[in-house]
Amino acid sequence: MKTLLSLFLLVIMFGIYSSTFPAEDQCFVCHESIGGAEVELYKKDIHYKKGISCSGCHGGNSKSEDMETAMSKADGFIGIPKGDNVSKVCTKCHSNAQIMIKQYNSSLNWNQEALLSKSVHGRLSVSGQEKIVECTTCHNAHGIVSVKNPASPVYPVNLPKTCAKCHSDAKYMRTYNPALPVDQLDKYRTSKHGILNAKGDPKPAECASCHGSHEILPVKDVNSKVYAINLPSTCSHCHSNAEYMKGYKIPTDQFEKFSASVHGVALLQKHDVGAPACNSCHGNHAATPPGIESISKVCGTCHALNADLFSSSPHKKAFDQKRLPECETCHGNHAIITATDKLLGVQDGAVCKWCHGDKPESKAFKTAKFMKELRDSLVSEEGIALHLINDAEQKGIEITDEKFKLREAKQALFESRTMVHSFDQSKFSETIDKGLNVTASVTQDMSIAIDDYYFRRWGLGIASLIITILAVSLFFYIKRIEKR
Repeated sequence: MKTLLSLFLLVIMFGIYSSTFPAEDQCFVCHESIGGAEVELYKKDIHYKKGISCSGCHGGNSKSEDMETAMSKADGFIGIPKGDNVSKVCTKCHSNAQIMIKQYNSSLNWNQEALLSKSVHGRLSVSGQEKIVECTTCHNAHGIVSVKNPASPVYPVNLPKTCAKCHSDAKYMRTYNPALPVDQLDKYRTSKHGILNAKGDPKPAECASCHGSHEILPVKDVNSKVYAINLPSTCSHCHSNAEYMKGYKIPTDQFEKFSASVHGVALLQKHDVGAPACNSCHGNHAATPPGIESISKVCGTCHALNADLFSSSPHKKAFDQKRLPECETCHGNHAIITATDKLLGVQDGAVCKWCHGDKPESKAFKTAKFMKELRDSLVSEEGIALHLINDAEQKGIEITDEKFKLREAKQALFESRTMVHSFDQSKFSETIDKGLNVTASVTQDMSIAIDDYYFRRWGLGIASLIITILAVSLFFYIKRIEKR
């Protein structure tokens, strides 16, 4: 029984060996006898395990023991592929779905070559005779293993170093794009993604997670995964996947909140590429959540005046003492809503009330209430002035100057929303007063114009009545004269 079992196992092992690497492959037999690093690497290669001979890439007759016959060009021997011929050799199989599925039962994409040709790496190199990147640039030539194998140069943990072979070489990159930074790897290593990647965690984002693999496009290309409008979706591929993110103890609703925020609506619905995307606040390669100290600096890159006013306000010291994130405390982070008048004051729904609503005798409470009432007064006065302008326009009165002047009141309202961040009554009042002076002037001018319109109308009516009476009297007077 044991003899039969041993014989059975021997047959199976021989079958596996013969199916993965045929004994008649004289190319490998010869090169193995010679030895060398390529042979040892090839023994670990996925192609070796699939039974693909040296001739599969280099051409020739792998069944002949005669060197001249085996390396005959008539039998397709090409030697060491160079330039674009490297990728052409690879794509003989890797762009043929029939070969890859039926013969090797592989689930890889079959259009890598097409994707690479359209990518930024598929452009002509400085020599003008070949692509910038060939398959072996990233995957190696001999010793190619599955991307899921930790030994692969494109395994997630190894990929940043693989990309950095070119992208961290200042001399090399200068020949293609002098403006492109060459410190991406250093920045990446400071990020949360990079720190976890360096510890051997393959799940956090690396180069291909954001830029893609074969289909890498310039950041300004609308089809690029890192184009501003596409970037939130790229980030959400991981960050909205609760199952994928459950080991990291962070929320997975950021994309949902961002999409409904004032920033998300501007970017994703209105396609305003100047609106913030994920990287605008978190950074690109050095992606890391803004800390308590940095959040105002991040917001301040766009909202510069607001940040300057807040930095000199009494809230700055209070927020620092309580270690509160500055802008985020009142406006939120991913779910930032449009700033409206409802946020100011101490009424229900106002952010000032969160801290000062239960202290009506405090200076802060009174300041918030004063600023809200003063702003409301300008809104009311602007409404009255606009109503008078519209009324005058319907009556045919010239209103061009007053309508233009009223824009200054609207501007004062906009400025007051910024000036709120100073939390200074005198500065805020100065801004509002400019608008109130304008509305008062417009209201007065329009009231006078409308009164004058009615005065002229009544005057015309009375004059018309007097003329009519005189005309009738004259008519009857003439009739009496005619009768005589």
